[in-house]
Amino acid sequence: MRLSVEPSTDPSDYSFTHDIRVRFAETDAMSIVHHSNYLVYFEEARVAFLGHVGRPFTAWRADGIESPVLESFVQYRHPCRFDEQLTVHLSLAAATRATFQMSYLVTAAVADTEADTDTDTDTGSHDVRTTGVTVHGCTTTAGRPTRLPTWLTELAARQP
Repeated sequence: MRLSVEPSTDPSDYSFTHDIRVRFAETDAMSIVHHSNYLVYFEEARVAFLGHVGRPFTAWRADGIESPVLESFVQYRHPCRFDEQLTVHLSLAAATRATFQMSYLVTAAVADTEADTDTDTDTGSHDVRTTGVTVHGCTTTAGRPTRLPTWLTELAARQP
């Protein structure tokens, strides 16, 4: 197991945010977001983060590099529902020569009438819904393992 990061429930611990509105197609028969969609939300935020730092995923591929997911962890804390506005908080949490880890926090804005007294889910203005981590390797587009790009290990070293 490569997973070594404990995702924080404090939004201020994350360096990047990406907003997502829950679509009806992402919900299940219980009218909540199906568990598989959280990994899709993580991926969407990860792709946006890479573009934000000037290293879009399309450029990785053009450089002959891929970053396959080796492991993933999701902790479902409170369900998300159709049409909710979610914020995916993301941080490049750790990097070695061969792998990197991304940490995620999914929150939803808390309406005044929904004040939550549970300290595990109350972050002030946001309700904690999900936390997670993805572990990525680095390969060539031919599928051969390779070291992480220097810019990525340097970026990880600068993270708080």
